[in-house]
Amino acid sequence: MLVDMHLHEKTCSSDSFLSLEEIVTIARARGLDAVCITDHDSMGLRDYAAEYSRKVGFPIFVGVEFFSLQGDITAWGIENFPDHRIDAQPFIDQVNAAGGFCVSCHPFRNNKRGLEEHLRKVKGLHGVEVLNGSTDLEANRTALRYCRELGLQAIGASDAHVPENVAKYVTWLPERVDDLTDFLAQLHSCTTKPAIWNGSAYDVVETF
Repeated sequence: MLVDMHLHEKTCSSDSFLSLEEIVTIARARGLDAVCITDHDSMGLRDYAAEYSRKVGFPIFVGVEFFSLQGDITAWGIENFPDHRIDAQPFIDQVNAAGGFCVSCHPFRNNKRGLEEHLRKVKGLHGVEVLNGSTDLEANRTALRYCRELGLQAIGASDAHVPENVAKYVTWLPERVDDLTDFLAQLHSCTTKPAIWNGSAYDVVETF
């Protein structure tokens, strides 16, 4: 299964130029099996995404990109999230209490929105974006090094806000799933791998 785990849709992410329809069209053309919508501090697309997913027969998993006081964290499997910025740890604790899954996204991007060294301080994170499509290669390599050191899941994601970046980087999982419950179960139980679009197919990688 190949899934882009970090995408922004324009309805709830004001910095995005992507509609859900565009995202799904591009993802299908690239051979993806699902996409995740992780808008900035919003899960407002959840109902529409569920309706559209049923209509077109393509899994769409809605999470959130929450801007904690230490940096951005993507999360799935929660019904709500704080309405203001809080420390990363209590947010991670909330996700774990709900049985959800949370990822440090672009932890070393030079925009003061990544966890950076806080990766070593927080407890309960499940994964690290080791390939983020809006982050330079060296910062992604640093994320990969921390991910391995901490024994967390390696996640690939486009972080796309424009059509040309959709599905640039994705995550490989061993089995296809169709709903959020099974998606979360597989994320918790399997070993994920990042994958890179090479222009005609995906290369699943251990390093880069």
